Amino acid sequence: MSAPLRPRPAAPPRAATVGSARPGAPATAAPRSLTVGVVGAGRVGTVLGAALTAAGHRVVAAAGGSGASRARLALLLPGVPSRAAADVARAATDLLLIAVPDDALAGVVAALADGGALHPGQVVAHTSGAHGLAVLDPAAAVGARPLALHPAMTFTGTPDDLGRLAGISYGVTAPADLRPLAARLVADLGGVPEWIGEADRALYHAALAHGANHLVTLVNEAADRLRDAGVTQPEKVLAPLLRAALENALRLGDDALTGPVSRGDAGTVERHLARLAATAPESLAPYLALARRTADRAIAAGRLRPADAASLLGVLADTQREVAA
Repeated sequence: MSAPLRPRPAAPPRAATVGSARPGAPATAAPRSLTVGVVGAGRVGTVLGAALTAAGHRVVAAAGGSGASRARLALLLPGVPSRAAADVARAATDLLLIAVPDDALAGVVAALADGGALHPGQVVAHTSGAHGLAVLDPAAAVGARPLALHPAMTFTGTPDDLGRLAGISYGVTAPADLRPLAARLVADLGGVPEWIGEADRALYHAALAHGANHLVTLVNEAADRLRDAGVTQPEKVLAPLLRAALENALRLGDDALTGPVSRGDAGTVERHLARLAATAPESLAPYLALARRTADRAIAAGRLRPADAASLLGVLADTQREVAA
């Protein structure tokens, strides 16, 4: 089990303010320890709640009704009571962290605002990568302060996640006056802020999903095809290869490309496609799409000369027509 993050003493920036007591009341400097509530005791909410606790903040209540949520709370936030979402919002006098699925976020925010659970000066932050500040408009309309705070990390909802938070990036969208507090929260979580414009949230999230979620699909597709080829432990074959490929891609970009597509080996790719069509036709279209995109990038990077690519592109185009048919 990874050790929890250690509290890091940090004086709050002067511009960071929270918790005006009433509409029109003057803002006050953010206290060293914030009173926090978490709505959504899923994998992300409980881990971030535990990290905030380790940084010296007070998580006073959390909302999560499922058995799995209650188990995560007991493991990561022992002693924090489970309450209804509205009660959590009322108790979170400084910071309300909403960590619910993307498509549920708007409804949760609207219900809390319409029900009178939010108050002026309270920071209402969500952890969605896909949404920015607009989804928090109902909260802002009642005087709460909106913040989008998305950790660029995959979570298991276990204490092991705490050890992975150090140094990760957070996609942050915040009003100008809330940026110092947002930067402080990210620092307390051990992370680094990446400031994302409101209009760019969907693109930011698409990039992360394309890279991380589709990577899982790609790896499992490769493992399945190795099993089809008689390999009993495909993970042992793939692990060193994929680790090297990932490290090279992050370090070298398109210069890390290797393999038959980057060499223009049309015959090899044609044999790949024929065998996939016979053995695992569900993998044919994804292979084609990635092979074509790989060829485009290899040509653009100068790794594959257009003259050498002609036969390969012809194979890919012919097979694409057959798949479409």
